[in-house]
Amino acid sequence: MGFTPSDLEGGDGRVEQLPHAHRFEVVRQQLPDTRQVARTLVPLGRVAPHQQAGLGARLGGLARGETGAVRVTTGATSVRHFMSEAVVAFRDRPAGAVLEFRTEISGRSCFDALAEGAVDLAWVTVGAPVRGVEQRTVVELPWVLAVRADDPSARRSRITPADLAGGGHIRLPENSSSRTRLDTAFARLGVRLTSDTGVADGETAILLAGIGMGRAVVPALPGQAATGPVRFLPLPELPPLPVGWAVRRWTALNLPARPFAGLIEEQHGAA
Repeated sequence: MGFTPSDLEGGDGRVEQLPHAHRFEVVRQQLPDTRQVARTLVPLGRVAPHQQAGLGARLGGLARGETGAVRVTTGATSVRHFMSEAVVAFRDRPAGAVLEFRTEISGRSCFDALAEGAVDLAWVTVGAPVRGVEQRTVVELPWVLAVRADDPSARRSRITPADLAGGGHIRLPENSSSRTRLDTAFARLGVRLTSDTGVADGETAILLAGIGMGRAVVPALPGQAATGPVRFLPLPELPPLPVGWAVRRWTALNLPARPFAGLIEEQHGAA
């Protein structure tokens, strides 16, 4: 069944064929602008039956005057480094929407949450196309080598990938997109790293580098300053890591989610 938001706002009779469509008139009577209703009903006719209940519930919330929630999934590190300022700015807006965060440990888990309809936005490493998902790069992160301040490498003016060959490295989690990108880049450069230390996230890798457990190649995150025992050395020869938003469909994204996504893009600069 195909129709557009304009069809819905004009009172298209096909709406009555959808489950939960009886709520449409109730919502129309209570909201002067029915575009938000249209964006809810359009995907309702296109998703699997088991996902329609969630969209129907959203209509019920609109009928009660609720402005909705922005449901976001990503890792805890991304929330801290990319979203803290946007959360404060969004909270201070008079929109009335609430933010709900669902933390995951991998990009795959974030994509699964999107496919299930459990979230509206996912902040991920942008990579190969994923069926049913639209990805948008917001920023490209350069790679840096995290070392202890008294490490011999910390005194060098320039580090190349070839300088990293050998052992003593703290490896990123194998199931992470950043690890896959990094391994691919090193393979193309003919550089082989060995390691006997693994971590669940980049921040733990930096912590271990600071106590002398080894060296770690990690993305340079916003607000990640060299403090205490850790130094970050640029690795410009490695291709940057693209990160950004993933959604089911930008045209169907609920109204509160759009300004929040825009805040992140404004603060970190669209790639």
